[in-house]
Amino acid sequence: MSKKVGISELVLRDAHQSLHATRMTTADMLPACGMIDKIGYWAVEGWGGATYDSCIRFLNEDPWERLRKLHEALPNSRIMMLLRGQNLLGYRHYADDVVDKFVETAAKNGIDVFRIFDACNDPRNLERATKAAKKTGKHVQMAISYAVTPFHTTQVYADLAKTYAEFGADSICIKDMSGLLKPYEAYTLVLAVKKACDLPVEIHSHATTGLSVATFLKAAEAGADVLDTAISSMSMGTSHSPTETVVEMLKGTEYDTGLDTKALLEIAAYFREVRKHYSSLESAFLGADTRILLSQVPGGMLSNLESQLKQQGAADKMDEVLKELPAVQKAAGYVPLVTPTSQIVGTQAVFNVLFGRYERMTGEFRDLLVGKYGKLPAQPDQELVQKALQQSNMEEVITCRPADKIAPEWEQMVKEAAENGGNGSVEDTLTYAMFPKVAPKFFKERSKGPVDAASAFAKKECAAPAASASKGGSYTITVNGTAYAVTSNGSGSVTVNGVPYAVSVGASGSAPASSAPAAAPAVSGGTDVKAPVAGTLLKQCFANGTAVSKGQTVIIIESMKMELEVKATESGTITYSVAAGSQIQNGQVLAVIGGTAAPAPAAAPVVPAAPSPAPAAPASSGSGTKVTAPVAGVFLRTAVAEGASVKKGDNIVIIESMKMELEIKAPADGKVHFLAAAGTQLSNGQPVAEIS
Repeated sequence: MSKKVGISELVLRDAHQSLHATRMTTADMLPACGMIDKIGYWAVEGWGGATYDSCIRFLNEDPWERLRKLHEALPNSRIMMLLRGQNLLGYRHYADDVVDKFVETAAKNGIDVFRIFDACNDPRNLERATKAAKKTGKHVQMAISYAVTPFHTTQVYADLAKTYAEFGADSICIKDMSGLLKPYEAYTLVLAVKKACDLPVEIHSHATTGLSVATFLKAAEAGADVLDTAISSMSMGTSHSPTETVVEMLKGTEYDTGLDTKALLEIAAYFREVRKHYSSLESAFLGADTRILLSQVPGGMLSNLESQLKQQGAADKMDEVLKELPAVQKAAGYVPLVTPTSQIVGTQAVFNVLFGRYERMTGEFRDLLVGKYGKLPAQPDQELVQKALQQSNMEEVITCRPADKIAPEWEQMVKEAAENGGNGSVEDTLTYAMFPKVAPKFFKERSKGPVDAASAFAKKECAAPAASASKGGSYTITVNGTAYAVTSNGSGSVTVNGVPYAVSVGASGSAPASSAPAAAPAVSGGTDVKAPVAGTLLKQCFANGTAVSKGQTVIIIESMKMELEVKATESGTITYSVAAGSQIQNGQVLAVIGGTAAPAPAAAPVVPAAPSPAPAAPASSGSGTKVTAPVAGVFLRTAVAEGASVKKGDNIVIIESMKMELEIKAPADGKVHFLAAAGTQLSNGQPVAEIS
């Protein structure tokens, strides 16, 4: 009996996400849609993943407009999107009402197939999005994030597929984001999943390790119903198996796809020319990289890691990072490496290599360990969990569904989106909800139309250094929004990672210096009330000098768009030291019970995600111990006020590096003077403060 195998085409989403950091514009997609639409694919993946973020962050495109245009241009094809369960397309969990609204709106704008996954494979994080998708009447495909660890057995995956079937899944996807699925293991796994649930099975695999084509053959023989491929001119490397290769491989067999290779070659010819345009963004990992068999880095993350290490001046550390990754993954309970856990684990591995194992833990890595992303597959390193709990000011790991702790937030999103430039539509509200730091800038500049990010990068457009270039001088410049530590050759150009960039030199590129933060309030005696997480101080529940009892809620803060109560740890009179509306950090003293503290002005606001060139740094006093940035990044905010007295080990500055927040601590006791302002692009080793 013939068993035709379907093909899902990935060229409009995952292929260019893996090869070119998701920079392909809608304008480059639309001319191919007529050719794609007549092929007869099972589905065409065109939305979700990182495309939403890239549209508003880099391309100045409305992702909803892209979806509507693709829907119009592909009338005979089903458009598939990748959805991160309770994370949707952002990097945190959202309240159930936001999940419902997003899925409903995506279906109305043109999504036909929802591929829903969770980085932890925690079914609780998938259930709400699945129910919402079922209500739309669209095809719901639930994905298993594939990893190779002592925990992830064939039986574990089969049981997960059975759970997904009980949730109402229409099909199951085995999502092999790193190219780790081997041919014979694929055969066994497909058989096991088919036995556990009578649902169609789709296989998604990257070509990174060189295994994927053979894996597809054995998966088809075991009964896989659909295979994910990318048109040949956008395949291989960190991308996927070539569509034409897989079609020809199965032609004339009982698994024949029935697709026309000649028609596919027309699509390949078109994208062969398009790919040239994005060559400046091309990942260096173009062949098979078998190191990934051990490090398990997803295809889409390799080029990202490569870029991040270059920014830190540590491009030669890639092998060390790839060796460190499995150890970090094990410490994190063998969590599969897929967005957002791939970024969290990958960045922690980088920091371990640069600074020593877990000497600096990112806030996101702590959140992963304490259960804020869901239940980890296996028990994480308990010593690290205790360290994370302590640093997060938490007593115990979260064991419930993380979203259960998030109050409904849709109405608040509507209000905030309107206040930040949204046009009042549901789509704009969702854009703001996904990326509140990036959306306001996008709303403001949307009318200017799409940006050709590839051309800008190819032309090596950059901001001028903040001082005249002199031979051997060190500066920070921005290329496509990324800060680079550079040295000048003294001839009107600077060198970034060995590449010369023509720039206009001189002080005219500098922004005015920002005013220094206000002095810290004087505090004496009493018990500190500290922020359990970073966020915004929403409300002080009592007036200064009010007598409060132990256990009473004294402060309400907002963190990750949810409200959290901060309770009194002792009984006594309360004096607040941080004003309502202030941005606060994890562990920051917000009030004192039984002591005195003068109210402080609001802390420096969090810098926008797309920072402008660095402000001029405040002058050094010429004495004291310098505090330098351990990595390149952005000066997000100060942890204490200018002139504050600090102890060795106190946190004084928060920087953002590799999409993660990193604390910089005082190397000595003394008074702090900041040498950079919020928003400053920092190079590795740049002084940010001095302790005198």
